[in-house]
Amino acid sequence: MTKKKTPKQYGLWPSPITPISLARGIAFSDLAWDHDGTLVWREWRSDRGVLVVQSPDGEAPRDLNNDFSVRAGVGYGGGDFTVGHGYFYFVEAKSGRIFRQPTHVGTANPITPAFGNAASPTISPDGKKLLFVHNYERQDCIAVVDSEGNYWPQKLISGDDFYMQPCWHPEGDRIAWIAWNHPQMPWDGTTLKLAKVTKPAQGLPKLGRVKKIAGDEKTAIFGAQFSPDGRYLAYVADPDGWWQLHVYDLESSEHRVLTGGQAEHGIPAWVQGRRTFDFSPDGKLIYFLKNRDGFVGLWQVDIKSGKQQRVRIGSEYNWMEQVAVAPEGKRVAMIASGGRIPTRVVTYDASDGSRVMARSLPEELPEKAYALPSPLTWKGMDGEDVHGIFYSPQNEGFEGIALPPLMVLVHGGPTGQRGAHFDGQAQFFASRGWAVLQVNYRGSTGYGRVYRDKLRRNWGIYDVQDTVSGAQFLVEDGQVDGNKLVIMGGSAGGFTVLKTLEDYPGVFKAGVNLYGVANHFTLAADTHKFEERYLDSMLGPLPEAAEIYRERSPLFFADKIQDPIIVFQGEDDKVVPQNQSDEIVAALQRNGVPHEYHLYPGEGHGFRKTETIEKFYATLEKFLKQYVIFG
Repeated sequence: MTKKKTPKQYGLWPSPITPISLARGIAFSDLAWDHDGTLVWREWRSDRGVLVVQSPDGEAPRDLNNDFSVRAGVGYGGGDFTVGHGYFYFVEAKSGRIFRQPTHVGTANPITPAFGNAASPTISPDGKKLLFVHNYERQDCIAVVDSEGNYWPQKLISGDDFYMQPCWHPEGDRIAWIAWNHPQMPWDGTTLKLAKVTKPAQGLPKLGRVKKIAGDEKTAIFGAQFSPDGRYLAYVADPDGWWQLHVYDLESSEHRVLTGGQAEHGIPAWVQGRRTFDFSPDGKLIYFLKNRDGFVGLWQVDIKSGKQQRVRIGSEYNWMEQVAVAPEGKRVAMIASGGRIPTRVVTYDASDGSRVMARSLPEELPEKAYALPSPLTWKGMDGEDVHGIFYSPQNEGFEGIALPPLMVLVHGGPTGQRGAHFDGQAQFFASRGWAVLQVNYRGSTGYGRVYRDKLRRNWGIYDVQDTVSGAQFLVEDGQVDGNKLVIMGGSAGGFTVLKTLEDYPGVFKAGVNLYGVANHFTLAADTHKFEERYLDSMLGPLPEAAEIYRERSPLFFADKIQDPIIVFQGEDDKVVPQNQSDEIVAALQRNGVPHEYHLYPGEGHGFRKTETIEKFYATLEKFLKQYVIFG
């Protein structure tokens, strides 16, 4: 018998998804296999990165150690660890050093000195050398050190502004890597390079002649990996406007495209260590991820024949990351989730199906407790298509009265994408009776390069227009209450919140700004190296584009903001420093705009501490009740 639902005002439904349940959840960032079948993954627990080890004997997983937080510090991070030949190599968060620790018994010891920051440690085929990306005093390079740390690390490759994804050929005599230079971002244009390395009897290897394999200022290369048989170098590139999987034949020097169509097989390289494909151990197959409209599936392709096949690990999973093939070739591991399935570490075997290795949440709630994401397309203000993800209110115990309020979530970047993965933030609102729209405005990834490039010189225009038109589409379609619209975003999304409230006052009942950009001039001067020239493409280079910087900086037009707004900021944010929020809040005070300002000590760009996340959601819920539900 179906239980009768209780009528209750939308936005006020009692929800089992509490602030503390979200705050205590863990996040997964990467996983890897050792040669003996040991699987390791990295978990974010509050503000600590922890490596978890699953032995091949099937015993209960264990933490690698309790002494260190694992987190690389080049750019936005990522590329935190690797495993091979019975050892872990990981970057310790505070010192930026690489440590070595046995996979089963033994303690960790540093193998690099304590200066600068390291990322993407990559062990050589013989287990004796380690490549890694290094940054010191704003200079990036690829360095090499012996795996025991007996020698002082040696700079192997330098001269470009940025490096990513170094990898070894199976014979250990060649390496490949990806590089790019200002003002490019890694999704604008990068190059894939290949070089021979010497193998001296003693000491560290030397670099031979460097050869560019693919890429240029207008072609973005992502991922670099040699096949286990040494025949191919695989990579993802977008010369046709979509990120497609390619292989380069090292014998014939021929390039071949293995995928096609309007789907993305790569992702923007915001951090080190991102991975969307992996070879089978015999080098005959490549397992890869395909993204269509924010839904990601696992596929395999036969390199020789080009035949593709969908790998169905379970109908409940529609988002996957960090695919990794086990050394015996039968199992594939990945980080996976579904709209109603919280994020998991999953392995898949064709004969035994999928197996859950770790869960981000307790999963005590039934699937129907969660809202189901669905793709949505609408017309922008100029008639072009705009994409997003929509959630209807969902709560097994309640039904709404009249129409629901709408929470419009704007992603950061601005080069990013909201996908159909499990989203605790969206579920938090949907379970309380909110409709949720995640806007993938023009400039987002996942819909091809033409769509992604729409935001070039148009930041503060298309993102704003597409957010407003998406909300208006749902109002006109009769799905939401037009008097109870809220816009929320962080970082670049926070900028869109501020700019939208200025350019379209009264459309949204309130705004939620998390560490948003308010002044483009000071952002260009104060932000970190990775993004310091990002505004060249989004707005234009200085000083020529100074007038555009002023026109698009919310701080200079803050007197146009009328609607209530709440601002959240981490005191230690190095990407969007605290002064960005301080200045916009001071303007709100001068203009008498209803607002709240919440500063969190010890938090950077994005909140990680359990206590911070719990306070954030509790504070936000009170604000929304005061100014939107009861306002």
